Amino acid sequence: MPELQGQCMCGAVTVTATPAQNALGACHCDQCRRWTSSMLVTFEAEEGYAALGSVKTFASSDWAERAFCAECGSVLWYRITTEGEMHGQTLMAAGLFPDTGHGLTHELFIDKKPQGYAFAGERQQMTKAEVEAMFAPLEEGDSQ
Repeated sequence: MPELQGQCMCGAVTVTATPAQNALGACHCDQCRRWTSSMLVTFEAEEGYAALGSVKTFASSDWAERAFCAECGSVLWYRITTEGEMHGQTLMAAGLFPDTGHGLTHELFIDKKPQGYAFAGERQQMTKAEVEAMFAPLEEGDSQ
């Protein structure tokens, strides 16, 4: 997939990233809605992305951090920090880039989405419980 070039609202942070898949996802969790005043729309970035400029990070949960521009506050990414197979996975804010060329394929925390908006079309939708189960520690003897 082609490498994308983007920037924050004020231009203090520039980002170069290659999407790992032809897919956008939307998260409706309480934190994403507070962070963006809506839902967070992202794509998974391949390793080797670059962000230059005034980047700040915030550990928003036991398993992830969020990055934003220290100058204008633009959302940059959400990164998995917990150990495991998803460690280091980075979800780039789609709005940083002029056009990713990808469609919306999944929505997370669908049971937390306010009634005031909805996307047209079919896509995978996961509830809060389903998303949290992805991050639950494995019990001894669990083969997952």
